Amino acid sequence: MSFAPDATIVARVVASPNHDARKRAIDTIVLHYTEQSSHDALERLTDRDHPARVSSHYLVHEDGRIDQLVAEARRAWHAGVSSWKGVTDINSCSVGIEIVNPGHKFGYPDFPDAQIDAVTALCRDIVGRHNVRPERVLAHSDIAPARKQDPGEKFPWARLAEQGVGLWVEPAAIAAGTALARGARGKRVEELRAMLARYGYGLAPTGRYDKATELAVTAFQRHFRPARVDGIADASTVATLRRLLTASAALA
Repeated sequence: MSFAPDATIVARVVASPNHDARKRAIDTIVLHYTEQSSHDALERLTDRDHPARVSSHYLVHEDGRIDQLVAEARRAWHAGVSSWKGVTDINSCSVGIEIVNPGHKFGYPDFPDAQIDAVTALCRDIVGRHNVRPERVLAHSDIAPARKQDPGEKFPWARLAEQGVGLWVEPAAIAAGTALARGARGKRVEELRAMLARYGYGLAPTGRYDKATELAVTAFQRHFRPARVDGIADASTVATLRRLLTASAALA
């Protein structure tokens, strides 16, 4: 069944059957890449019979065209197993935007300017209508670091932030020095995990730099320190995280 688009910049509605009722108010935007072509992504996101039964609210093509697949009032099935700030039903509180890009498995090209302009305009529209806070504009990898890496380190988060979408701080310069990595233990690891959890990543308070810590650090780097994505908490990563927490607190 078709519906009226929620945003005036939507080029067309291609209704997906894959949705259900929301259980929470919208307070989050989640950005994905498709890892497929426009055609294949649209087919999968609107396929009632696909085993995954996935969907998103929007699909943004390389040329900037925007399709709406699910009405924002409905819960699209885009986030999967995920969490942010203790909430695990991310689908209920979020608007999901799929961005056409073949992803890391297939060359991971740069996102075209027209596409980024369209994503930015769409996000601005959603932010304005639902009062989404800057720190609630997230990557799929932020909410599911063990499973996902999209939209990846090439996505220009700083460019969106210049237009009032998302929270961004200048990453601290990368330099030689001590770093925390898988296998480390102690107070510094505990503090790192606590800072990541304070921002929203799903980490329990322990002093072990385990696989979950490494994956959360990797996700953080993809979003906020993309110059080096290695899962190692060097001085640059920690300093950037501190800057981000300070900036987030200033918005409260």
